[in-house]
Amino acid sequence: MAGAPGYPAAMSTDPGVLTARHASLLLGPSGALGLDPAHVVEWFGAMQGQDLASVLWSVGVRTGVDRSAVSAALDAGHVLRTWPMRGTLHLVPARDARWMVRHLGARALAGAARRREFLGLSEHDADRAADVLGQALVGGHQLSRSACVDLLVRSGIPAAGQRAYHLLWYASQRGVTCVGPNEGSEQTFVLLDEWAPDPVALDRAAALATIAGRFVRSHGPVTAHDLARWADLTLADARAGLRDADGVTAEQVAGAPMYVHRDCPAPAPSPADLPAHALPGFDELVLGYRDRSAQLDRDHEPLVVPGGNGVFSATLVVGGRVVGTWRRTLLAHRVRIEAAPFRPLGTQHRAALEQALGRYAEHVGRIPEVRWTAPG
Repeated sequence: MAGAPGYPAAMSTDPGVLTARHASLLLGPSGALGLDPAHVVEWFGAMQGQDLASVLWSVGVRTGVDRSAVSAALDAGHVLRTWPMRGTLHLVPARDARWMVRHLGARALAGAARRREFLGLSEHDADRAADVLGQALVGGHQLSRSACVDLLVRSGIPAAGQRAYHLLWYASQRGVTCVGPNEGSEQTFVLLDEWAPDPVALDRAAALATIAGRFVRSHGPVTAHDLARWADLTLADARAGLRDADGVTAEQVAGAPMYVHRDCPAPAPSPADLPAHALPGFDELVLGYRDRSAQLDRDHEPLVVPGGNGVFSATLVVGGRVVGTWRRTLLAHRVRIEAAPFRPLGTQHRAALEQALGRYAEHVGRIPEVRWTAPG
């Protein structure tokens, strides 16, 4: 089967691609090599974080720490949650948040006018909302999402319904605010300048090179098409970043040139040596690639990304490949897990996956109850 444009056709059957990607993604036998949550986020450059529970586990599965330890990195401001690219929430290193929002968020910000027109908002409304929020948060204040919306309404800014999300997004996309520590289950907002007081300053060329280097380091081997899709760049910008990125080289992989990084951990000898994983939805193993066929059968992709709507299911991974999905329900002391394999699994693989699901249960401090559904 031919690959997507820009990809080697043999990639989906090359075990070297699979083991190398798992090493880059910190999912190989050596894991994250003792990195703490902040360093894992810096390794990736950005980790999609629209679903907070999922991204906490994406970090946790690589570090072996529980959910509270990952949350502590956010609460301390070592890691920030904001909208750096693709118009979507990500975890990013605090010192890098400003240049990422500026250079990688430019395309999303440029396209916001059409969304405002649909919502009945003007650019003046959006700019005024950012100013009002910025003034209210000065001095270390944080406001819950609902408090932010109430403030905007009291200030005469139309913020009902979907307008609220757009205005809160816009303020962060402009670099005024970012997401702060949760108040219970509710999101809060804080000033970016106060939560990232020592920002790294990069011009556009350096920003492209930096994000390209981090992407290849954490996902390689990859193509320029992968980077362009992941960071919402033009293909020309992706290629420019790859050309200038330190440590990045193009090598023949599966019969075609792909990009690799000198700092990637050594890959496992074979896919059989890769550990089993129970990964969250939106994990980079699936999300981070334009062509996912090396780790996910194309016939199974609709089961992981139903309808192709951008919502990614949690996945079961054996031998480096996605073999099923799983769902969880958190109870007071237990977590009920429904595991749905795509095809029948042997006893050994089931046992390995139940251990992986047990690691998730430890992450959330619950006793696991796993129920397997029949492959359908």
